[in-house]
Amino acid sequence: MFSGFSAFPLTPLKNGDIDETAFTGLLQIITAAEVDSIGVIGSTGNYAYLTRAQRYRATEIAVELAGSIPVMSSIGAVSTDEVIRLANDAQKAGVKGVMMAPVSYQKLTSEEVFGFYERVTGELSVPLYIYDNPATTGFSFDDELLMRLSFLPNVSSVKLGFLETDLSLATQRIGKLKASFCEGVTLGISGDGRAVRGLMAGCDVYYSALGGLYPRELLEMAHSVLRGDVQRAIDLNALFEPIWAYFSQYGSLRTIASIAELRGLVQSPCLPSPLLSLTGEDRTMLAQIISKLELE
Repeated sequence: MFSGFSAFPLTPLKNGDIDETAFTGLLQIITAAEVDSIGVIGSTGNYAYLTRAQRYRATEIAVELAGSIPVMSSIGAVSTDEVIRLANDAQKAGVKGVMMAPVSYQKLTSEEVFGFYERVTGELSVPLYIYDNPATTGFSFDDELLMRLSFLPNVSSVKLGFLETDLSLATQRIGKLKASFCEGVTLGISGDGRAVRGLMAGCDVYYSALGGLYPRELLEMAHSVLRGDVQRAIDLNALFEPIWAYFSQYGSLRTIASIAELRGLVQSPCLPSPLLSLTGEDRTMLAQIISKLELE
């Protein structure tokens, strides 16, 4: 489950509630691609904007549709007690694993983050992966903290939010982390634009936001690197470079929501208020990019 390629679908909303028809359609695209795992209600899945009941329902739908594909869901929240309640909900819904970022209104210290994970992992009966997402949470894990956390019970993977742009430096860092981690804990890469570099540097899994819309292509990209066909992966990555540029400028969530709307996979608007998908010239140019991409 914590290796290969994991696709993260958008959770589209309609009038403030989950658009179950559209969400089911997105999940069917992913399951048809036979991805290695599915991650629901992550950052791309709008977890921070959903109620507890909505999060449970989205997870329940995903588990039902996924069949033999393992499903993971986010249990991130500001309150530790709420995280534990969400973890219990996720386990009740039948997930095979959970993901958690250190969400907090106040900036956290390293010791606070360690204590946070220590308490939550002690309550789990399924594996957890640590989500390093400093752009969203404001907290950056250092490597020493990640190494300590890897030895907590039920920690099974770490999703890196930062990776050196120099491949040799990235490879050195990944090698050091894997050598220092508890045995069996994998390393994943997030941030679609750096996925190929991360896998080339030694990461075990590609956690993909855009994989919720283009699972076949990005599954092939990930598996190409893992089987040693790096040139095929580089060629596929090049096709998506214009979208990676949109991610950098507007964020992945707004870009993905806009693509889903443009492709007719969800109704517009599909994001939780006050978030907005792209408009005007930015949207027109994105439509041209995805039109060209679908002709490749």
